[in-house]
Amino acid sequence: MTAMPDTVVETFGLSKDYRVGPQVVHALVDVSVSMSRGEFVAVMGPSGSGKSTFMHLLGCLDSPSDGRYLFDGVDVSALDRDGLAATRNRKIGFVFQSFNLLARVSALDNVALPLVYAGVPRRLRREKAAEALNAVGLADRMDHQPTQLSGGQQQRVAIARAMVNDPTLLLADEPTGALDTRTGAEIMTLFQELNRQGITVIVVTHEQEVAAYAGRVLHFRDGRITEDTANGVAEPTPLSIASTGTAGP
Repeated sequence: MTAMPDTVVETFGLSKDYRVGPQVVHALVDVSVSMSRGEFVAVMGPSGSGKSTFMHLLGCLDSPSDGRYLFDGVDVSALDRDGLAATRNRKIGFVFQSFNLLARVSALDNVALPLVYAGVPRRLRREKAAEALNAVGLADRMDHQPTQLSGGQQQRVAIARAMVNDPTLLLADEPTGALDTRTGAEIMTLFQELNRQGITVIVVTHEQEVAAYAGRVLHFRDGRITEDTANGVAEPTPLSIASTGTAGP
């Protein structure tokens, strides 16, 4: 059996340019960085600093203009469209600020959606979706639609959906931006727990309180990494995952 590489994310001179009319915007410039399996990394920077562009490239949602990206030991530039889609579906989980849930289907069916795309049989995908919802403290909300859930509960559904395929990497873009302070702390504690289980977590944020939960912080400015520092990790809130499943708006 082939051993998994210790490095999950490795970039070499990664750059991304966008053309806006006659001008070229250098959104990401010559970024070289590596992240080990099981790290929890916060990516910070002001608006327009390149942090979201960086996340989109790491998530195989966009292609670089220059440079190389190795994900879990595989050169992403060598993958065709189907290969990229399979990587996103099976190895990367995404969590967004706006939750991105289907409004008219249950929490269970929302979580099961990646398994539908992966071709998992219906019975098995419902079992796995139920397990994921139970893991984030929503075992009693599986049949609820998003409009019947609080903001914190909706984000937990989104996290369960991101984790249902047992991904190597979890990417979260401003995951607490639509939540109040208490609920945001609960969500970040949940990310910490997932990270302790061995998941590599990268959170894009502009809030220092959110970055405090990570063990490492990358600061971006003008498309470049300006700081790469170890972080004093915030202690988890005293609330358990299971007990907070119905808490907060």
